Amino acid sequence: MNRSFFARNPSVLVFLATLGLATLVITAASEGLGLGLISTSMVKTLGKTLCLALIAVAMDLVWGYAGILSLGHFAFFGLGGYMIGMWLMYERTSQIVTQNLANAPIPPTAEEISDAIGSQIFGVVGSAEFPLIWSFADSLVIQLLLVVAVPGLLALVFGWLAFRSRVAGVYLSILTQAMTLALALYLFQNDSGLRGNNGLSGLQNIPHLDQVPQSVLSVWFLWASALALALGYVFAAWIVSGKFGSVIRGIRDNESRVRFLGYSVERYKLFIFTVTAMIAGIAGALYYPQAGIINPAELAPVASIYLAVWVAIGGRGRLYGAVIGACFVSLISTWFTGGQAPDINLGFYTFAWVDWWTILLGLSFVLVTLFAPKGIGGLFDLIATRNEETQE
Repeated sequence: MNRSFFARNPSVLVFLATLGLATLVITAASEGLGLGLISTSMVKTLGKTLCLALIAVAMDLVWGYAGILSLGHFAFFGLGGYMIGMWLMYERTSQIVTQNLANAPIPPTAEEISDAIGSQIFGVVGSAEFPLIWSFADSLVIQLLLVVAVPGLLALVFGWLAFRSRVAGVYLSILTQAMTLALALYLFQNDSGLRGNNGLSGLQNIPHLDQVPQSVLSVWFLWASALALALGYVFAAWIVSGKFGSVIRGIRDNESRVRFLGYSVERYKLFIFTVTAMIAGIAGALYYPQAGIINPAELAPVASIYLAVWVAIGGRGRLYGAVIGACFVSLISTWFTGGQAPDINLGFYTFAWVDWWTILLGLSFVLVTLFAPKGIGGLFDLIATRNEETQE
């Protein structure tokens, strides 16, 4: 008798119920639609955390299940943010320019409006012309398609070149890191078409929703982030629960044996690498409107390293572990680096969490790798095992 997907994977239902309950509680306590117990900035932080959890799920698929340690997935995350950011910035600027020119004695032409928009967006880098990559910035539908198409295409081309050459292990990790660094350095240039070091700003101001306060918008984005995480988690669980999941786990554990059995290892790797890049792009498209700004520094290789640390601490090879690791580390990081954690005065030295947090995070990664390779998620496995033994 064939059981349903959720019957075979009860942990997915537990995750969805937990996520839904947390979203409802945050909504009820928010300033925009609730009791005002949680500030708007905190709601945005929680919404962004859910986006980070989504990219952590993607990282767990490609690393925890397929064994591909990619140090470039945050580049795909950033590209998704840039794609939606282009529309947000163009449409918002177009709205402002159109309103300002509405009372002009002589109605402006379409070309004059376009030049005015270009000057507002690119004046900071000494230009007023729209680069070719902004050709579809006025279309929300096309930019939404590019959110998944651009990261997916980059991953497809990069993965095809790397996997067909059978680059694996640490060499592949170095190549993905080099790709991320090259992309970040290119975007830092003013002639990249994306405003160089200035990046895209004002993304929190959603076009045509001027009358909606940020307190309400933050809750809407929280809902969207929770929905994206739920769908992404179910999709990832569906992938790893079937034959495909067995094959990629086999590739992770013994690639040569899987190839000997007749499976096209490169195709499986390319598929999972490309799909997870697209998921990362969606996560980035939801994250940066909540952050309000994106610049090339967001694509720095260290961000992808942090992503690997989150998954390792949460427990790679466990989707819920990736979510736990991302949420736990990012929220703790926000607390420590945001100046909310009190400094410790030792008399001869003042221990400032802001200065020591990254060192503590790196130390935690080393300790988890050595003494708790299953991460925080392994604790849930241990509890479940003991419960089963008790019932027996």
